[in-house]
Amino acid sequence: MDRLHTTVRDYAWGSVTAIPELQGRPADGTPQAELWMGAHPGSPSRVDRGAGPVPLDLVIAADPVGELGAASVERFGPTLPFLAKVLAAATPLSIQAHPTREQARAGYADEEARGIPLDAPHRNYKDDNHKPELICALSEFEGLCGFRPPAEAADLMASLGVPGLDPLIELLRSKPEDEALAGALAGALGLTDAAGRETVEAVARAVTAAAPSDPTGALAGYAFAAAECPGDPGLVAALLLNHVRLQPGEALYLGAGLPHAYLHGLGVEIMANSDNVLRCGFTPKHVDVPELTKVVTFRGGRPEVLRPEPGADGERLYPVPIDEFRLSRYDLAERPATLPGDAPQILLCTAGTVELATDEQTLTLRPGESAFLPADGAATVLTGPGATVFRSTVTL
Repeated sequence: MDRLHTTVRDYAWGSVTAIPELQGRPADGTPQAELWMGAHPGSPSRVDRGAGPVPLDLVIAADPVGELGAASVERFGPTLPFLAKVLAAATPLSIQAHPTREQARAGYADEEARGIPLDAPHRNYKDDNHKPELICALSEFEGLCGFRPPAEAADLMASLGVPGLDPLIELLRSKPEDEALAGALAGALGLTDAAGRETVEAVARAVTAAAPSDPTGALAGYAFAAAECPGDPGLVAALLLNHVRLQPGEALYLGAGLPHAYLHGLGVEIMANSDNVLRCGFTPKHVDVPELTKVVTFRGGRPEVLRPEPGADGERLYPVPIDEFRLSRYDLAERPATLPGDAPQILLCTAGTVELATDEQTLTLRPGESAFLPADGAATVLTGPGATVFRSTVTL
């Protein structure tokens, strides 16, 4: 097993204090948005096996079967198929959606054929993989997830009394669900001329005025977004989405085609190893509305809040419909827990102190520290009454 030396990404939306507080160190005044744990080439974790820190992606590339196991390499290829993160949002992330694997392959091939550089600001597809995600709250966590039923979205917009929203309201009430949501999203993102900007500003004033009387109600999250992203037409697009408030330990699975945004809070995130993001608001980055409408699934409904299901030896699993990643949690008591060594694993301590032990090695993790366990067949025993450990691995 290897202690991971991790990189903190300093995106502007990150919290100044949340990750430092988790790790028990002073804040330095800069936003600290994401702590990456894995082998993604953008910010690979590093391991030290006696010759100094080496990026984990290079360690795996040198011996994929030895690090990942033959079964994982055969099924997912010679790279770690997931990326784990601690995510700390102080302001809203962009509203976004991710393609299916088939859409990603087609989009990537098309942009490659057209010679669009990978680092071009208007590039949509950075690789040919899908990017499902799971976010599990460590603090109270707010986000937007999936479309509201069209009638509900229309009622919410109508409650604001903003005349500029009338065409969207009429569309939501008169068209079939997929047509209504697609048209309303395109219409919201098209509010960029002078009249459109006036509508966005009026919406911001309306949600801001309504929120204080009901700080946990339907408009509270939108008022927060309005304050943090003034003038962004994504605010109107956000009214089409469900506002979700997670309590610690609750999670959301975000599959392909599902529009979503994180607003505020600290959580553990795990995702397939991909950078494919199509944005649709709360961002100065490229928004490709025609491509976005190809990727998004225009279906209304309520998001499913996941709670962990009990498993063997104290494991509590967050079930997802894919195999590239598997997230579970151990809340350790007096009895140790034993993990099998048949798949690559990343362990993250979020509370207390935990000792990891094999027949040949021991390693201690404190909050915010993590370790990589190669698929070498060695069972690992977790000991640490009162400690909480998140386990990221694959399903084989």
